[in-house]
Amino acid sequence: MCGKFTAQATWREVVDFSQALTGDGGEAGGDAAGADDVYTYKVNGMLPVIIWDAEAGKRRVVPMRWGFPDPKDWRRPRPIHARSETIDRIQPFRKPFHDRQTGIVVFQTFNEAQEVLNSKNKPVTKQWTVDPKDGQPRGFAFLWQRFEIADLPVPMLACVMVTVPANELIGTTIKAAEDDPRMPAILGDSYDEWATWLGESDADPATAKALLKTVEGVTWEAFPEPPKPRKR
Repeated sequence: MCGKFTAQATWREVVDFSQALTGDGGEAGGDAAGADDVYTYKVNGMLPVIIWDAEAGKRRVVPMRWGFPDPKDWRRPRPIHARSETIDRIQPFRKPFHDRQTGIVVFQTFNEAQEVLNSKNKPVTKQWTVDPKDGQPRGFAFLWQRFEIADLPVPMLACVMVTVPANELIGTTIKAAEDDPRMPAILGDSYDEWATWLGESDADPATAKALLKTVEGVTWEAFPEPPKPRKR
């Protein structure tokens, strides 16, 4: 399952794509980086999450940790994904979904892991990069929640990525050996679809859930990442 992806370091493309996002970048650091810079985001790191601020009447970009805190140890990010099929029925996802604590994270490429056997017949994880190849920014669907943690001076904002059944590209190649292959839920590129997911409109939860669909018929490319150099 996706545990890493890339995105633009600046908010210029995000502003153009989401249409209602302001150019100041919210709490996420503004527009200081170069336009061609790219960030890699990973589980347990901070993500720039687009949310709807109903009180202010606008979208904001808020940094959140990828992964809800484990009840036994908040430092451990678990869970990190939420299944679209049960997002409205099971905890810890039901409450933030119905409370419309929904967010969007813009990406360029994302990674999927494949479990394979190495030359010694031992299981290893092979990372693949999935690239739409058109440079068009797209949005992952996320859920977020505020957590009061005794060890922390302020509440933790944490988020999880919503997943759907894998499409043909991923399901028949990278995830071919899995019984239940998954991929991130990728929202359509229309303003109305983003507004519905973020809770800007009066759409009910069922309408928001219906947006969580597998993206098929794509001409994306998937290629294996080169192995990491050995430490000397």
